[in-house]
Amino acid sequence: MTAVLAGLGTCLPPRVVGNRELSQRLDTSDDWIQARTGIHERRIADTGTTTVGMATSAADAALSDSGMADVDALVLATSTPDQLCPGSAPQVAAGLGLSGIPALDVNAACTGFLYALAAASGMLAAELAERVLVIGADTFSRLCDPDDRTTAPIFGDGAGAVVLRAGTAAEPGALGPFDLHADGTRANLLVVPAGGSKQRFSDNSHDYFLHMQGREVFRHACAKMAESVLAVLRVARLPLAGVDRLVGHQANLRILQTLAARLGLDEKHLVTNIGHVGNTSAASIPLALADAVDGGHLRPGHHVVLTAFGAGLTWGSSVLTWPPVRGNMQGHRIPEDSYEPVVR
Repeated sequence: MTAVLAGLGTCLPPRVVGNRELSQRLDTSDDWIQARTGIHERRIADTGTTTVGMATSAADAALSDSGMADVDALVLATSTPDQLCPGSAPQVAAGLGLSGIPALDVNAACTGFLYALAAASGMLAAELAERVLVIGADTFSRLCDPDDRTTAPIFGDGAGAVVLRAGTAAEPGALGPFDLHADGTRANLLVVPAGGSKQRFSDNSHDYFLHMQGREVFRHACAKMAESVLAVLRVARLPLAGVDRLVGHQANLRILQTLAARLGLDEKHLVTNIGHVGNTSAASIPLALADAVDGGHLRPGHHVVLTAFGAGLTWGSSVLTWPPVRGNMQGHRIPEDSYEPVVR
């Protein structure tokens, strides 16, 4: 069996933080941030808005879009779970009224949504499930030093979800093939040093924030995503000229533009929404898909390539022909302190 995309939903926290607000306390400016990242605003989760809450809202929206009342399994891609233990996926399932189904977290940072799609596709192929919820959700702003101008302006918070169902490879929305990779020898390029079992506590508060070697990340991201896109297209037997939309992880507008140039792909084929949401880590691809559908830039029949790069290092790609899915952005914003279990 093949995984077929059957529903799409999103959630963004209500608070909008523009570059001018950041420049009032950081040694930076609106022009500096936009020139280097392409970001002019992002959504930031306030106290009471959590990864579980946003994931639940996005998943409920995706279920509504699919017309399905429930699923057989749930996979949550996140690097910012509500607690280190237990995982957040079972809490999301419980909030949806789906207690009892298998639910697991996947931590592959910004590549997490692609890894989660592959994991869910494997469940469907093995006939462990007929319907699977896949969610990407992160409150990554909480891993950023608010006084660090190299990370604080980049990251935002949000969640996006899709419903996958068992189907055939010939159907619109069928996912695959996948191309996934990791290189742990370069884990130091993007890392939060403290908080895990290796360094549980630290007297240095900066050890609990994200440390990023920006230039090296930029270089590896452009190279690895380009290689992965070409690899997955070869397996899919889809020529580059047949790609209608390239939906990359929204890390940095310059990375996406460089990626398109390396591939020889016109920028008009790029799907970008980083300007108003920032880098939302595992949530970025489903959020970009939803914005593209909502804006009429992604239509049924389009040949779509998904690609991402993140900490780990991790990277990967997949392809699909976009199905007649409208997307549900009713959960695009949630009120503060609003997380309550959904009654079904």
